[in-house]
Amino acid sequence: MRRVRITHGLALVSTGLLAGAFAYGAANLVPTFNAVPIGMRLDFHTALMKMNGITVQGAMAVSTLSSFALAALTRGRTRTVAASAGALTSTSFLITRFGNVPINSHIKQWAATTPPADHAEILHRWELFNDARTLTAAAAFVLLTALALSANRAPAPE
Repeated sequence: MRRVRITHGLALVSTGLLAGAFAYGAANLVPTFNAVPIGMRLDFHTALMKMNGITVQGAMAVSTLSSFALAALTRGRTRTVAASAGALTSTSFLITRFGNVPINSHIKQWAATTPPADHAEILHRWELFNDARTLTAAAAFVLLTALALSANRAPAPE
């Protein structure tokens, strides 16, 4: 029981941090990126990705592994919900790895040279990937939170 609670707590906190980081980026950084000149955006985006690489990947790894560990330690509905949360954070990783990261590589090159004529379309695609990974991480956090709330629900009076 204690191992399950610790694992659930780790999954909940790490997934909350992941969803929060993505949500902050979607709500605040992306509109800021769009409000400044393109050269400033590219420089800032490149610098931010250097810092985010370790923290975001770490949060994705811990949230995915701890959610799947919770699924392995439990049965029934709890197992299904925890595995679903793990699948959602895995999806966030895949979106990041195959959607955002390749575009980040282009952005890094553009910051050193000049962006191509279709840069606005490519940046919009990056934002769509960002929105998708934000939604999958937030959905995983909601599932783990609902699981915590249902586990802590007091029995109904008779």
